[in-house]
Amino acid sequence: MATINDQYPRADSAPETRTAPDGPGRIEVHGIDHIPERERHGRARDLFPVWAAANVNYLSLVVGGALILMGLNLWQAVAVIVVGNLFWVPVGLLSISGPASGTPSEVIMRAMFGIRGNRVNIAVTGWVICICYIALNLAAAATAAFALVEKAGVTPNTPVKVVVVVAIAAVTLAISVYGHATIMKLYVPITIALTVAFAVVAVSVIGHTNFGYEPAHPLTGVTLWAVLAGGVTLIASGPLSYTNSADFSRYLPRNTSPKAIIGWTTLGGFLPSVIVCSLGAFAATAVDMTDPQTALQKILPGWFTPFFLLALVLGTISINAMTAYSSGLSLQAVGIRIRRSLSVLVDGTLAVALTLYALLVSNFLDTVSNVLQLTVVLLGPSTAVYAVDILLRRNRYDGLALTDESPGSPFWFSGGVNWAGAAALTAGTAAAALCVNTVYTGPLAQALGGVDAALPVGIVVAGAVYAAMMRRSLSRAA
Repeated sequence: MATINDQYPRADSAPETRTAPDGPGRIEVHGIDHIPERERHGRARDLFPVWAAANVNYLSLVVGGALILMGLNLWQAVAVIVVGNLFWVPVGLLSISGPASGTPSEVIMRAMFGIRGNRVNIAVTGWVICICYIALNLAAAATAAFALVEKAGVTPNTPVKVVVVVAIAAVTLAISVYGHATIMKLYVPITIALTVAFAVVAVSVIGHTNFGYEPAHPLTGVTLWAVLAGGVTLIASGPLSYTNSADFSRYLPRNTSPKAIIGWTTLGGFLPSVIVCSLGAFAATAVDMTDPQTALQKILPGWFTPFFLLALVLGTISINAMTAYSSGLSLQAVGIRIRRSLSVLVDGTLAVALTLYALLVSNFLDTVSNVLQLTVVLLGPSTAVYAVDILLRRNRYDGLALTDESPGSPFWFSGGVNWAGAAALTAGTAAAALCVNTVYTGPLAQALGGVDAALPVGIVVAGAVYAAMMRRSLSRAA
């Protein structure tokens, strides 16, 4: 792939400059526009701490513990964690389109869905899902922060909770507003701090782990396969939510090795996710992980509890800052003319409102959580279409052409819609919906005894439909 990128003509042939406008501590001026080659900088390995910091977090512990609560034994849970996190490989693949085009994923997907069709696609698979994830993560961080405030002798009443939520959101949105260079710079020390904190957690958890753990009523037969499939889907929903991985690689020079980009992105997501999820599963063999925060404090050193709570907050801020950054790009990509920094603030304000409503008024986040369990029905096919397009085009993308939204754009297709992408996403989502077993049980899942095959079915159907339709289209164009 490196040779292909080198042969593909540059969209911007201006000479490199020593100092790029995208610098740490400065508000990023670029949004969904094309990044000229002279402003590209960095190395593929810089992506590792970005993805690592975002995946050393509280929710990974919760998900790992949930696998034991679902009825799996310890080593079945670990196997599910490893298999589910293999979906970081396609995330790495998608990220190579960033340096190839110099644009974020939200723009690159115009090649798959057309200028107008992509606005609808991004509104659902990008913006709405980002807002939901921000609200969920913000609520998780706030819960840890409430406990920290209580340990400081302050009663977490409603006014205090509001202040805490707003304070966490302010830090998160500040990172997102400053943007790409600040994220790349700041996440190195954050990764180091989180690694140290979770190393202490690991020592304490492993010391209490029952490595021969078996549930009181071991699962067998179809029931076991149903839980294994559901567990893989649960784990895979994390990496599959990052169909926007090119957002963080697009500043790399065009000639950056695609293999290196895939490797460092995959490793940055896979390694910490496997470790932290496994710690959650290990802990569940010793304590009741239905209330992870309280349960873990029982096996952690007393002096470490405040640091543990701070680490939970910091890890959640890291993942939310990236999500808010991409949500801002998504808001621009749906056609709203607004600066990226302002779009981040708009999305953050909406997420804060949802979080406060959820924490103080209703169980709204329970509903959002259930909806997010279904995101794999949509994100699996979306990832498949994106990945197949990269392979069909051999990662050749004209960044300047992708930013052209006029009817004369080569990505206008038919009436602004690429019907190959629309048909593939629709077919994949419909097929996956028939196989899902989360909030509801699809007819095919019922026929399989409750086994949730939505993930593989959605990916295979969407990928196959898109490959068949788009190959003919590209052949005619050639």
